[in-house]
Amino acid sequence: MRTDISGRARAHTGTAAGSLVVVTALAALSACSTSSGSGSGSDNAAASGSADSGKGGSGKVLHVVAAENFWGSVAQQLGGSHADVKSIISNPDADPHDYEPTAADGRTVASAQYTIVNGIGYDAWADKLLSANPGSGRTDLKVGDLVGLKPGGNPHRWYSPDDVHKVIERITGDYKKLDPADAAYFDAQKKTYETQTLAPYNKLVADIKAKYAGTPIGASESIVTPLADGLGLKMLTPESFLDAISEGTDPTAKDKSAIDAQIQNKQIKVYVYNSQNSTPDVAAQVKAAKAAGIAVATVTETLTPAGASFQDWQVRQLTDIEKALAQATGKR
Repeated sequence: MRTDISGRARAHTGTAAGSLVVVTALAALSACSTSSGSGSGSDNAAASGSADSGKGGSGKVLHVVAAENFWGSVAQQLGGSHADVKSIISNPDADPHDYEPTAADGRTVASAQYTIVNGIGYDAWADKLLSANPGSGRTDLKVGDLVGLKPGGNPHRWYSPDDVHKVIERITGDYKKLDPADAAYFDAQKKTYETQTLAPYNKLVADIKAKYAGTPIGASESIVTPLADGLGLKMLTPESFLDAISEGTDPTAKDKSAIDAQIQNKQIKVYVYNSQNSTPDVAAQVKAAKAAGIAVATVTETLTPAGASFQDWQVRQLTDIEKALAQATGKR
């Protein structure tokens, strides 16, 4: 998705498949969990902002691996002191589409008791990594399956408030099945996370929907669509353009002309773009929107900065969008 960072086209299965042969071979040599440089690392730092509801219980610690750090941050905060979560994609400069797993990733997955993969065609490399490194009794969560979407659907479910809460529910339920002795602890973690930690996030979502529902917006790519749906905003940018930028392909001249007209005629009130994927076409649209006096807001694909918690990251972006909407509509 971030073509300015990765410089690679989306269809790159050859090198990834080759690396998995190495991953499979090395995984058999070690069942320990290690860091894979910029790709993996403990998400304990990302759990800031969520209070641990208390230690005790069995003392068991679940070994959890998330393909991406946005889900890893949520998983760590729900697990608290009874989960050790590692995210394979934790570097803001890494492209989740084009990532090539390492041998260390294979060892990490092989020792995991629980894994979280986004799915919906977003991180196909993760599916291959899991199948190449089977773990005894491991439980795997694929978010796409949970929310009923298959490849071809919009994969950016961490930008859907409803789907975020579905994932929270499922992770908690899976933790309780894997560690029944600490079920009450996980229930307490979930309650704290949903009612206290996520309170600013939930309030912003509700407030924006109440004040600005139906406001027409434009966007640089399909990462914004689930969020627009969750906020009740009206997306005017052609879906084919949004998908093209997300998938790293060239948008059509027809779509670019349509967006130019929307900006020139101020049919959109706010333009939202992914600052991690500012292609020449997107940069031109941002410049045109600002010149036309259209408010511009930004989002990123993965946690920014890398050590941020899911909620801090999302609240910062939602606040930016809310300010842009207030500026554009005069509603405060």
